[in-house]
Amino acid sequence: MYELRHLRALEAIAAEGTFARAADRLGYSQSTLSQQVAGLERAVGGAVFDRPGGPRPVRLTPLGRLVLSAAHDVLGLVREAEETVLRFRAGAGRVDVGTFQTVTNVLLPAVVQQLRAAHPGCDIRLVEDEADEPALGELDVLFFDRPGTGETDTTLLLEDEHVLVAPPGAYADGPVPLDRLHGAAMVALPPICDQREVEAHLAARGVVPQVVFRTADNQAVTSMVRAGLGCAVMPVLSLGWPERPRGVTLHPLTPALPPRRIYALTRGTLSPLAEQVVARAVAEARAVTDAGGCRV
Repeated sequence: MYELRHLRALEAIAAEGTFARAADRLGYSQSTLSQQVAGLERAVGGAVFDRPGGPRPVRLTPLGRLVLSAAHDVLGLVREAEETVLRFRAGAGRVDVGTFQTVTNVLLPAVVQQLRAAHPGCDIRLVEDEADEPALGELDVLFFDRPGTGETDTTLLLEDEHVLVAPPGAYADGPVPLDRLHGAAMVALPPICDQREVEAHLAARGVVPQVVFRTADNQAVTSMVRAGLGCAVMPVLSLGWPERPRGVTLHPLTPALPPRRIYALTRGTLSPLAEQVVARAVAEARAVTDAGGCRV
């Protein structure tokens, strides 16, 4: 059976016209190149070159032309595969990223911009889903507000303070005691993930607000608060960064609720592009944290 090295030898000799020039092109000695051709001829059962001798160029035989045509196809596919692997190792290709509102709005704009600048041909696909449980599935990276389980690898990105979002004048400036929220009108996210934990912590302290409206949209929560429907307990970054929402006031809570933690979840060996997504998200999260984006 002939091998790729045999086909490369055939292609080089056909292109260069002599064994000597083809050997220089491939970095072989002439004797090594002759061995490659001999191996090919044994594999295909006949001569692939007529060798007139002297300085005259070699000529392909009919069998050689047939094999060369197939060699072009095979070597073309091999070169395409090699180029694809090189692009993959350099950070090109496709990456599927699961995300949610805060990460989409705060962390990913910078991450995607940096990746696109470094790798213009990369294909970054974002899937936003406010799920109750982390499910990597076929995703390369999943940003979520709780750690992974089982075989999932977990990278903590940041810790995000919970604050009270209130209509102007509803509370004095500064921290608000948690017990002031008992029975208070509250606008809230659906009771899953972080919101479920917030309400559980409040209930554990005997604080049960009156939820008057729920929406899965962070901006809609602040709009309802601005309209005077009630207050809300939200992670700081869910309110936007670097700009904060207008027409509402933000108050630390005392005692403070546990922060919302945001993680990057992955599984096993990552592609170079997926590794860069995680690394750049870690760097961006650190920059936001250092700039005070996770606190009032």
